[in-house]
Amino acid sequence: MELIPAVDSYEKAMRVALEEAALARGHSDVPVGAVALLDGEVVARRHNERELTGDPTAHAEILVIRDAAVTLGSWRLDAVTVVVTLEPCPMCAGALVAARVARVVFGAADPKAGAAGSLYNLCSDPRLNHEVEVLPGVLGDEAGEMLSAFFASRRG
Repeated sequence: MELIPAVDSYEKAMRVALEEAALARGHSDVPVGAVALLDGEVVARRHNERELTGDPTAHAEILVIRDAAVTLGSWRLDAVTVVVTLEPCPMCAGALVAARVARVVFGAADPKAGAAGSLYNLCSDPRLNHEVEVLPGVLGDEAGEMLSAFFASRRG
C-alpha cells in the first residue's frame, strides 16, 4: 500500500485520485477517481467503471468504499477519509453515510448532481444516522478541467 504523509495528505491523495480518474478515460468512462485513506495510508483506489462493466452503480466512490471495507475487514469505515475528484452524487453520498465514512474530500463541485453541498447536502444532514465531514475544493480546478475536457471531446 502507498503511504501518503498525513499532514499534507489531501492534496497528495487528490493527485492519486486524479491519476485514477485519468484511467477511466481509457474505457470511455467519465474521469472520476477516488482513494480511501486510513491514517495517511491509501487502503483503496478506484475510478468510474460504468461503461467498462455496464453497472450503473460503478461510480469511483462506491467501488473505493467496497474495496476499503474488504481491505479493512469491516463495513464501518468510521476512521476512513474518501478523497474523490468530483463532488459525490446522491447515491455516492448515501453510500458514504451508510458506510459511516469519517470525511469526504472532493475536488470539483457538481452543481447538477452534487449531494455534498451543491444541490443536496446528504453528507451533513443531521436527520440521518451519521454525518460525514465535507472538505470541498481540493485541486478543484484541476479536477474540473479534466471533466470539462472529457465532455468537450465527446461533443466535438
